[in-house]
Amino acid sequence: MVKKQKNKTKTSPISKSTMIGIAIIAAATIGGGAYLWNSAVPVNMSTPVFGTPSNIYILAIHTDQGYAFDEQSTRTGKKTISGTNIDPSIHTSKGTLVSLHVINEDKDTGSDQDLNIDAFNVHTRHLKYFQAQSITFLADKEGTYTYYSSIHPEMKGTIVVDP
Repeated sequence: MVKKQKNKTKTSPISKSTMIGIAIIAAATIGGGAYLWNSAVPVNMSTPVFGTPSNIYILAIHTDQGYAFDEQSTRTGKKTISGTNIDPSIHTSKGTLVSLHVINEDKDTGSDQDLNIDAFNVHTRHLKYFQAQSITFLADKEGTYTYYSSIHPEMKGTIVVDP
């Protein structure tokens, strides 16, 4: 009498390559979600703030009077360069999400530039010529606050947060 051997290997309903593909997609989704979550956290908050920020463009420049900040505005949807708004006073309302875009346009001296607003924990890195950095913060306190350069103390302006 001859016994038949049974094939004891079981076939999995999902192949190994399918499992690897699912793991890659899951890792990418989790990583992308973590990036989006963290990018929604303003520098002066610990939780995300979802909303459309008010964009303010500040140029670090060198004029015949020395180092200064200049402002570009896109509040109306069109970019307009003021050209005469040296060390501008920025006005915003309390509760506004502000995205501050700082650009070093000091081509005359090629000096590093930075921008700081201590009240809102805004501190850019030292920017070389034509480098830029964007920082988002929540204007959560009423009042008038100074923004300044730690590299060039004469560069300063104010941000006014209205009720």
